[in-house]
Amino acid sequence: MLWRGADRRRDNRGVHVVVDLHCHILPGLDDGARDLDDAVEMARQAEADGIEAICATPHIRVDHEVEIGSLPGRLTELRAALVDAGCATRILAGGELSAPLVDALDDEQLDAIALGGARRWVLLEPAAGPLDDGIEQAVQALHARGRRAVIAHPERHLAPDLGDRLGRLVKRGALVQLTADYFLHEGTRDGMLWLARRGLGHLLASDAHSSRAGRPVALSGALDALAAAGADPDALQWTAQTAPIAVVSGRELEPRPLLAL
Repeated sequence: MLWRGADRRRDNRGVHVVVDLHCHILPGLDDGARDLDDAVEMARQAEADGIEAICATPHIRVDHEVEIGSLPGRLTELRAALVDAGCATRILAGGELSAPLVDALDDEQLDAIALGGARRWVLLEPAAGPLDDGIEQAVQALHARGRRAVIAHPERHLAPDLGDRLGRLVKRGALVQLTADYFLHEGTRDGMLWLARRGLGHLLASDAHSSRAGRPVALSGALDALAAAGADPDALQWTAQTAPIAVVSGRELEPRPLLAL
């Protein structure tokens, strides 16, 4: 089983995240990996960071013409390239669904982009700008159809009521994904810790788009930052391993804060 050694996977950097739940690694589809070589290098970054698997999450939104029916073939192509390259990183199914499009997808399409291919958790991208009623309606619509939402990168949707809106989403059973790289920079670290301390962040992901520029496929640095901020080891274990494994396995999961106030 992919996660067989997860509970023992520690070194001098501490606990490793075993799944990157948000990564634009499928080449030539959206604003992610440019080509197959770029995608392979992204997978190598993940392997070097101790990440065992990546959910390939291309944008499913109106400004990217991603054909959901083509995704299984794309996954097969990338998996074969990684085998040829001797890279052990596993590639799992997924997609980053724009919240306004939830009602436009049928159940088969939702199943195809669910994280891990487990037909349960859907990575949901809020509309541009501050969070609004639309994201709450999208979470409710997914719930009504037997799915659960992982809210992508709320730190990009700053507004005075961000905490209140995220709190309502969490009460409805949504999980919140924070971008790992933002924990490493002085200009963004405090805001990320603010979300974590208020129970408004549960999962880490890279949201990487290329090996050549931008955020790397790496998560261990964010765990180091959380540990330095006082995160309980059990909470780190939950965030790094228990929660992402449950998500890609399609299991129910109660939100748990990254950091206690």
